[in-house]
Amino acid sequence: MHAKFTKPITTWANITITFANLKIKLIITSIMERKPEWLKIKFKGGAQYSSIKKTVEEKKLHTICSSGKCPNIGHCWGIGSATFMIMGEICTRCCRFCATKTGKPLPLDPAEPEKVADSILQMKLSHCVITSVDRDDLPDKGADHWKQTVLAIKKINPQTTVELLIPDYEETLLDIVLESQPDIVAHNLETVERITPSIRSKAQYQQSLKVIEKIAKKGFIAKTGIMVGLGETEEEVITLMKACIGVGCSMMTIGQYLQPTTANIEVVEYVTPLQFEKYKKIGAQLGFKNIESAPLVRSSYMAEKSFHQLT
Repeated sequence: MHAKFTKPITTWANITITFANLKIKLIITSIMERKPEWLKIKFKGGAQYSSIKKTVEEKKLHTICSSGKCPNIGHCWGIGSATFMIMGEICTRCCRFCATKTGKPLPLDPAEPEKVADSILQMKLSHCVITSVDRDDLPDKGADHWKQTVLAIKKINPQTTVELLIPDYEETLLDIVLESQPDIVAHNLETVERITPSIRSKAQYQQSLKVIEKIAKKGFIAKTGIMVGLGETEEEVITLMKACIGVGCSMMTIGQYLQPTTANIEVVEYVTPLQFEKYKKIGAQLGFKNIESAPLVRSSYMAEKSFHQLT
């Protein structure tokens, strides 16, 4: 295990009640989650935050920033950055770590590609990140909608670099998305191989590695991301990093898993900033061209900065 910060604090109260002349002593316990200081952040708003919030609401768009309960939403929106989530807000899968709604999705909005493109123009973004829910209900799982979205963005925002965070598409569907010529294509492994079956409802570790490999082999910048604090070991994380390098992945993010709701899987440990820094050094030594590793790092956190460092 990593060096860790113990999560639970147990509190209790003794209560004695009388019922039918019998005294019954109750011991009530509760578990409270205590986050370490390095995970406590102050919300940052401001004019830029308000502007992005207004644009998203007016155009009825979805962002993983809000749907995924990202802790960095104040910071990212405050500096004019947002990650758009296309194809609705209801996912056909039910991964135990994810806060996104699960159920039967609504039909695709054919006007969404243009809405996203217009929003990027209005926000004056030089780098945009697009992700999506899984749409296993659709014949092409939404691959063409991805393609149309990127094409619409590039049409009216030719100077904007486009980063995608895609589902675990098979090669035929992946090719459809890549026809739009995005600048970076990411697919997250999410966690180490041993833990994958317990937190991902359908996606498989080896299949995800194949997606990353195909992205790289087709000449695109391949990126992946994982969460730690789910019970993985340092050795397992290093094994995963080596596997990613082996299939051509050049960018990686590592961040602390935070339980978004009580319905999601619990945090096993809070990994220290020192351990995150160690992962970053190991990743650089292994050959990643860019690796972001810190407690609050997420897949698209500081994505524009990472892209410019890479290029």
